[in-house]
Amino acid sequence: MVFSSNVFLFLFLPIFLGLYYLSGQRYRNLLLLVASYIFYAWWRVDFLALFAGVTLWNYWIGLKVGAAGVRTKPAQRWLLLGVGVDLAILGYFKYANFGVDSLNAIVTSFGLEPFILTHVLLPIGISFYIFESISYIIDVYRGDTPATRNLIDFAAFVAIFPHLIAGPVLRFKDLVEQFNNRTHTLDKFSEGCTRFMQGFIKKVFIADTLAVIADHCFALQAPTTGDAWLGALAYTAQLYFDFSGYSDMAIGLGLMMGFRFMENFKQPYISQSITEFWRRWHISLSTWLRDYLYITLGGNRKGTFNTYRNLFLTMLLGGLWHGANFTYILWGAWHGMWLAIERALGIDTNPQRFNPVKWAFTFLLVVVGWVIFRAENLHVAGRMYGAMFSFGDWQLSELNRAQLTGLQVATLVIAYLTLAWFGLRDFYRTATPAAALPTPAQVNADGSVDVDVTRVLTRVLVLLLFAASVLKLSAQSYSPFLYFQF
Repeated sequence: MVFSSNVFLFLFLPIFLGLYYLSGQRYRNLLLLVASYIFYAWWRVDFLALFAGVTLWNYWIGLKVGAAGVRTKPAQRWLLLGVGVDLAILGYFKYANFGVDSLNAIVTSFGLEPFILTHVLLPIGISFYIFESISYIIDVYRGDTPATRNLIDFAAFVAIFPHLIAGPVLRFKDLVEQFNNRTHTLDKFSEGCTRFMQGFIKKVFIADTLAVIADHCFALQAPTTGDAWLGALAYTAQLYFDFSGYSDMAIGLGLMMGFRFMENFKQPYISQSITEFWRRWHISLSTWLRDYLYITLGGNRKGTFNTYRNLFLTMLLGGLWHGANFTYILWGAWHGMWLAIERALGIDTNPQRFNPVKWAFTFLLVVVGWVIFRAENLHVAGRMYGAMFSFGDWQLSELNRAQLTGLQVATLVIAYLTLAWFGLRDFYRTATPAAALPTPAQVNADGSVDVDVTRVLTRVLVLLLFAASVLKLSAQSYSPFLYFQF
């Protein structure tokens, strides 16, 4: 089941919310757990057993680590056992096919018989719920959160359906208080509805339309320079609107249930360095990698060379986390290399002024990286890079022109205008003192309130676009979120 489906919008969500608000505070976490398991089992019931097993395993390990004491040797042994089993499960389901295929490529080159392995199906969301489970037992070991004895709350945290499939990557220590006591107000529910609708519009109206352009350009056997750059730019926008759209919907659903999740995107394409980009893109993952991998490797505490090495390795493993393919590994290495270079050069990663040259160079690096991230294999990536940087024919190929529609072109233009508008607005708001910013409503001396008309009109526009998006969803074919494959 996905958020952008009629089954979710008109069956699952209204039934769940109705039961949720009719039930008492005492039973809401249990209801959330049951609903989340139904949501997950809608895809495949058999993998629900694996999901529940991972949850029970980390709950038990957390108790053992907590009982052994903060940062003690026995606690460390329990932690290593827990993390080892978690990574073994993730490694088998996510990388077994890749490992056997790579090994067979070497074996067959020597004329030997290849190994045979039944194709391993990847459970959806496994990367996210494994990482969240690992962060929990590490936090218990570090003393950042006590081991919980409430199995229902812990299982609900791992399974909570708004973020289950594609994040944000949440941490138990950040949500435990909200599981114990969270507020449910009309304002929070309204904010959640608006946020959900915004994400839905991003996904259905923009990302799904741009997906057609990107898919066609990357499938061309002999793309021109124009074809390749069009595909790269289309995918750059598609990925952002698709993934940030999912995150908006997840955050909105959380608000409807009284939870407030961390933000996952902060206008990343306005960044003026790769370091700044990773403070704005997939924030929940980048902070997870920093706190549980980069710092564990030594961070910047063991000399300059080791700092560069740790940055590179963190991003290399972050790329591998996305999938079992050399394209993801090289994409991670690309970003790791630039993070190390920026650290070595002392690049200002918290700019107070907008520098068009730095922005353009950073955006170019990001787009170039997305090409290999999107490519099915190294051959496709090489074909796209060859066309992009041959600077030959900037005209679109006849085959591409025949497929391209006016709506797709208009959507691409609107997407980049939207990115520019909100990106620059976010940059200058960050650089402007809070007291200088206008407030959405002003309370007068007599107690009356001047309502921000712009805000009201914006919500009306969002509602109308959401209704149009629902109609578009009903007319189009199934389109899963891009990050479901990770």
